[in-house]
Amino acid sequence: MLKAGSTYDEVRDRFRWEVPEHYNIGTDVCDRWAEADPDRLALIEARADGSAREVSFRELRGLSNRFANLLRSHGIGPGERVGILLPQAVETAVAHIGTYKAGSIAIPLFGLFGPEALAFRLADSGAKAVVTDAAGAAKLATIRDEVPALRVVFSVDGAGDGALGLAAEMGGEPDSFTPVRTRADDPALIVYTSGTTGQPKGALHAHRVLLGHLPGVEMSHDLLPQPGDRLWTPADWAWVGGLIDVLLPGLHHGVTVVARRFEKFSAEAAFQLMQDFRIRNTFLPPTALKLMRALPDAERRYRLDLRTVASGGETLGTELLDWGRRVLGVTINEFYGQTECNMVVSSAGSLMEARPGWMGRAVPGHEVAIVDEDGTVLGPGELGSVAVRAPNPVMFLKYWNNEGATSAKFRGDWLVTGDLGERDEDGWLRFVGRDDDVITSSGYRIGPGEIEDCLLRHPAIGMAGVVGKPDPERTEIVMAFIVLKDGFAPSPALAREIQEHVKSRLAAHEYPREVEFVEDLPMTTTGKVIRRALRDRASAPKG
Repeated sequence: MLKAGSTYDEVRDRFRWEVPEHYNIGTDVCDRWAEADPDRLALIEARADGSAREVSFRELRGLSNRFANLLRSHGIGPGERVGILLPQAVETAVAHIGTYKAGSIAIPLFGLFGPEALAFRLADSGAKAVVTDAAGAAKLATIRDEVPALRVVFSVDGAGDGALGLAAEMGGEPDSFTPVRTRADDPALIVYTSGTTGQPKGALHAHRVLLGHLPGVEMSHDLLPQPGDRLWTPADWAWVGGLIDVLLPGLHHGVTVVARRFEKFSAEAAFQLMQDFRIRNTFLPPTALKLMRALPDAERRYRLDLRTVASGGETLGTELLDWGRRVLGVTINEFYGQTECNMVVSSAGSLMEARPGWMGRAVPGHEVAIVDEDGTVLGPGELGSVAVRAPNPVMFLKYWNNEGATSAKFRGDWLVTGDLGERDEDGWLRFVGRDDDVITSSGYRIGPGEIEDCLLRHPAIGMAGVVGKPDPERTEIVMAFIVLKDGFAPSPALAREIQEHVKSRLAAHEYPREVEFVEDLPMTTTGKVIRRALRDRASAPKG
């Protein structure tokens, strides 16, 4: 949707939204290409044993049509919910596309969810069907009494634990299907947020959400698509970052998407896959980048041919940007958004110089501002809430079954993200922290991201999480939780060295007055540090 240009201003000025009245994600990402270029390669499923399965758009259309017919055979129609509890695989894409074609609502579910997490999401959404594997079917068998709306479970591993075999069931269905003629504003999927407190909320998105994502995806990948592009991400397709930032935009553009979800992320395996499958474009979350950065001599061990690397979820700093240029051969483009309203800010190396600590400028088509508690737009340099003006094609419809939370998300015409930030005179935006992440110390308001970036530049530090610890004199003090790289051991001397490292590079009031060495950091399932857990640990009585 972005028009080519040599500068950000050119690309922004040429942009216009093109959202038709009727639009269906499934027909857009599959059937359109199956008719225009049926043998075009849609998916490559890279398997752990080194083999690979290739699927053309022609085959993808036939499989997704069979799945849509299967839903219809079991009485699951438009508007009814279908859980998809699978890792990155061909069947995952088939289930999503078939669900959209049937006019039903997809619910992506993370494979590592336990029974309680699954029970809440399936009961809250009233899901009628779930597509999963043997491990998922075993979990679901223990909670069937808690999800009375659930009629049928299909397993890609065959029948068992109350599930029907997906391949056998689909084999009896025709490979032709007339997709439901959905409107762009009709519901398409519910993505449950991975919040750190309270029960997750289901963000209900319309079919237009994919069109809303496209400008941000294209900008963060330096005007995707380009000849030879090929996409992969380690981010699970159960999350917005994997599903709507990579899989569906890739298929929309006819760009081959490689599926490979590791049971546990490995820097070596990620480098090897990018080399073996000639990955040209990848979304690597900051946690993955930090783990890859810790791998020695990667630039000599692997031959990469990357054109773009995008990242989002945490602010990137100088250390990661410099490492990306040296080892990956590209400037990592940072983007920003959230489950409810994603890909609204981005940098783009082909259009602007990266600015460490600043996440980018508003993606064309999106109006992003910093607002106060009343929804009044603040000026350059003023700290406030990052907000996006409504209406907007990428914006969620509502929280499922939660009108109060939906209303609280808006201040007038502005959707408030819950993040604090600031804007400069040129429109660059800087992420400061979550509303409750900002540290108040001796009258200063301190964002943890800048300190964490500085800490990562110390040669001994692999990962870092920074929070405020209650203090009777200063209100809070800065406390850092540190995961050391291999070969380094905790010691009081190292803690003092780390404190001086920050004090000499940032400011005296920003250095961590307390340092605690830990084996690992608490993370959400999307790879973000759970700072609330660190704050609880920091404020807990010793012993």
